[in-house]
Amino acid sequence: MFLMFVGLICLILINVPVAIALGIVGAVATVSSYGVAALPNVAMVMFDGATKFPLIAIPLFILAGAIMNASSISRRLIDLASALLGFIKGGLSMVTIGASIFFAEISGSAVAGVSAIGSIMIPAMKKKGYTKEFSAAISSSAASLAIILPPSIPMILYAVMSGVSVVKMFVAGILPGILGALGLAAMCYYLAKKNNFPSEGEFRAKKLWEAFKGAIWALFIPVIILGGIFGGIVTATEGAALAVVVAIFISTIVYREFNLRIFYKSCLDAGVQTAVVMLLVASSAVVGLYLTETQLPQQLANSISDMTDNKYIILALLNVIFLILGIFLHSAAAIILVVPIVLPLILAVGIDPVHFGLIVTLNLAIGQQTPPVASVLIASCSIAKSDIWATSRTNLWFLAVLFVILIINTYIPAFALSLVNLVYGT
Repeated sequence: MFLMFVGLICLILINVPVAIALGIVGAVATVSSYGVAALPNVAMVMFDGATKFPLIAIPLFILAGAIMNASSISRRLIDLASALLGFIKGGLSMVTIGASIFFAEISGSAVAGVSAIGSIMIPAMKKKGYTKEFSAAISSSAASLAIILPPSIPMILYAVMSGVSVVKMFVAGILPGILGALGLAAMCYYLAKKNNFPSEGEFRAKKLWEAFKGAIWALFIPVIILGGIFGGIVTATEGAALAVVVAIFISTIVYREFNLRIFYKSCLDAGVQTAVVMLLVASSAVVGLYLTETQLPQQLANSISDMTDNKYIILALLNVIFLILGIFLHSAAAIILVVPIVLPLILAVGIDPVHFGLIVTLNLAIGQQTPPVASVLIASCSIAKSDIWATSRTNLWFLAVLFVILIINTYIPAFALSLVNLVYGT
């Protein structure tokens, strides 16, 4: 396993895409152990790994987000957030957080969120006197709430890799997501006071009502999706398909601004994002099968269990591992590569796999803000035209908030699982 990991890191360092590197490492390990005759099995394993039913939700949620981004749905949600939160000191940063939450509840993708919301909010903040580093930092950190809030794509991946319920993972993410949003808003208010960032004028009920009327159809999308999933009417995969249908219906019939050209562009954008994730899933299936057949995860679990059986020490070690991996790997790659390895250890020491899934996704939300990979932060910096390292220094304020949320959810399981236990029983 050590040689596989070293080989993977070496390939990544020479700019081989992570998905390709995983496939190479998995194929080489398989051939070295079972001979060239095992190569046809590699292709079959990759196909099987990428065609699991719950994974269909990923391209569908991404497509729903792309449709929102290409139509006026995103703009209407931003107008509503502005009318609701703009009067607070540092109002545009609050609007960014609010709009990111709305978008997260539909797309489940942080990169899609920062592309949709950041492309509108970052220029607006810069125009009002916010620094480009602050604008990029809050847009990036707020977008990462999509990793925690349902219907989070990383949560879907974790559920598939660990065998837990997707819906339970979604329920578990609600409270930490809300707490994270409130924490980011409090930090924005502090920094706005410190740097004298402006508000957007007084609160006006009439403006809020007009914005609400303009966005009411857009608000139906998360209500229909999450209501259907949590109500047991549809599965997460069916909810993703429903999101696409509703987004197309609202954009075409209600707002009358959707056409074949926009649909074509949305499909292209969604296809590119989906290809990255699904190639990772397929190539990692080869590595996962090899690890399972050689029982390396079980050996690792036994080794750590021999050193300590204190689950809180083990959680601290795993937090460090995932925080480091998040610096170098895309969130999907980190989940696919590491979760099957550590899951036997988690189960052996009595850690709830849903609780652990929440810890993993929180770690990766932080990881997407830390260079050199930092896919969400890089997207935000490209929109703001800001230096990634200068933005990272400003972003430390918001990373501190996310880190506090991580610690709370790691060491207070009662908080992390309170909604899950309320809905499903202890």
